[in-house]
Parts: sequence; structure tokens; C-alpha cells
Amino acid sequence: MECRIDWGGPDGMLFVAQTGTGHIAAMDGAPDGGGNNLAPRPMEMILVGTGGCTAYDVVLILKRGRHAVSGCSVALRAERAETDPKVFTSIHFAFTVTGHNLPLAAVERAIHLSHEKYCSATAMLSHTAKIDWSVRIVEGGAAQAVPV
Repeated sequence: MECRIDWGGPDGMLFVAQTGTGHIAAMDGAPDGGGNNLAPRPMEMILVGTGGCTAYDVVLILKRGRHAVSGCSVALRAERAETDPKVFTSIHFAFTVTGHNLPLAAVERAIHLSHEKYCSATAMLSHTAKIDWSVRIVEGGAAQAVPV
């Protein structure tokens, strides 16, 4: 896996990343750190990647189990250390999974497998952060976002 990060120049702290698969992501800093608040912070991107990694796993595991999953969202709330390096010290994942007749046990198993076996991001972050999660199952239509 590869990526390249380029600084946007002396007028701020905007960085543009290009992934090995050719995708682009921007990151910026807060104004008090020289940024212009134009894009997510790098640590927010880590949290976003972790949420995407585990949501991907949960959907894939449920689909492979032939469960009628039609939606999955996860809201993450993280706490960081107060001193440098300001690593994540706790992360709560609030899953909302939508589908038809989804057994709670199957959804919980999918989340557990993601966190304990498959999600590389969660595995890395679990070395510094207490990881926990909750789940809500919605019957039928589209999942509603879980407020953080």
C-alpha cells in the first residue's frame, strides 16, 4: 500500500493525499495551528478510516451469512490523550444496522469479528485506545444517522 502527501504551500497547512489506487483526499489544520479549516484534520481521517474499515467488515460478514442487510452506519466518538503524542485513548462505535429480520446475535458477531479479527485499523488503535461499541438494529428501510 502506498500514498503520497503534498503540502499546499506557504499560505496554510492544507495537504493533499493521493492513494496508491489514485484517489485524492485533502487534510487541513485548525486556524490556531496555521491551517485554514478547509478539510478534515489528519486525526479525523484516521477515525474516518477506522469507521469505514469496520463498517465494511460488518456488511461483508452479514452478506456472506446471507442476512438481508440493507444499511449500515457507524458513528464514532473518540477521546485523545492530553499530552503529545495525543493518541486516541478511547473510541466508541455506535452502529446502526438496517435490514429484514436481522438477528441481533448475527449483527453482534459481525461487529465482534471485525473488531477482534479483521479490521486492521481497529487492531492498531486498540494498542492505545479502549474500544467499545453499541448496536441498534432497524427493521426495513434506510438507517438513520446515530448522533455523536
